[in-house]
Amino acid sequence: MIIETINLTKRYGDLVALNNLHLNIEEGECFGYIGPNGAGKTTTIKILATLLQPTWGEARICGYVIGYQSRKIRPLIGYVPDFFGAYQDMVVSEYLEFFASAYGITGQQRTRIVGDVLSLTDLTYKQDALVDSLSRGMKQRLSIARVLLHDPKVLLLDEPASGLDPRARIEIRELLKELHRMGKTIVISSHILPELADLCSTVGILERGELLFHGSVRETTRRARMGIRLQVRVADKLDLAAQVIGRLEPVKAVQMNDGHLSVELKEGVNDYSFLARALVENRLPLQELKEEEVNLETAFLRLTKGIVQ
Repeated sequence: MIIETINLTKRYGDLVALNNLHLNIEEGECFGYIGPNGAGKTTTIKILATLLQPTWGEARICGYVIGYQSRKIRPLIGYVPDFFGAYQDMVVSEYLEFFASAYGITGQQRTRIVGDVLSLTDLTYKQDALVDSLSRGMKQRLSIARVLLHDPKVLLLDEPASGLDPRARIEIRELLKELHRMGKTIVISSHILPELADLCSTVGILERGELLFHGSVRETTRRARMGIRLQVRVADKLDLAAQVIGRLEPVKAVQMNDGHLSVELKEGVNDYSFLARALVENRLPLQELKEEEVNLETAFLRLTKGIVQ
């Protein structure tokens, strides 16, 4: 287990930012940390980055205990905060050379490593540009380049795609996929849920400092799925179709939704062929009948609202 927390708790006076968090992340995982604003995501990441001390409980990275063995942990991690801190009048290559020097990397090795991370993050053509002149997306890539200089095992990224335009988000996502393929363990918090579903192997849903669920994306959506939901389209007479379907015994609820019907079946009902028969018998031409998918965004909304018990 590369990251483990046991009863991890952080309090600020009467405010409980984290409440007995139990989290286990295997080596090589890309873990997506999601939750509403104020849920405790940044607090968790700052504790794992050794920047905050927990009120009580324990957190371990690579077997080392945060707070007692932080000096051994820091060379193993790379922390990317949600906002980029830049130095004035410094170009990209100087910025990376400065941090490489701070990591104790010197001489030709430093020159080689800086060149390698510039190439990996696709910033070579910007190596002579002032850091302050970069777009937010390029600054985020530079921030990731900075934490790769010492080749850490674990990357902790707090909202790395926040405020980026669509193209920059895609570029960051592809970079993180490449780092995952290289064997890095990645912990990433984000509100852009479709991208987490595409990127992460596991997710954790946090609300009010408590972990509601931890598992694969498929397990998360499966848990949020409460019976079968169907999308139904007919050629005309949508109102009549809604009445016909609503009278069927296996149907729990039916709603009109932007030109189609959203039909929820009762728990345990898996065969919905009866629905097509009922429409045909009432001379309502069926155009479409399919199951509605539960994506990560829908699962997040249901789980954080307490719909799934």
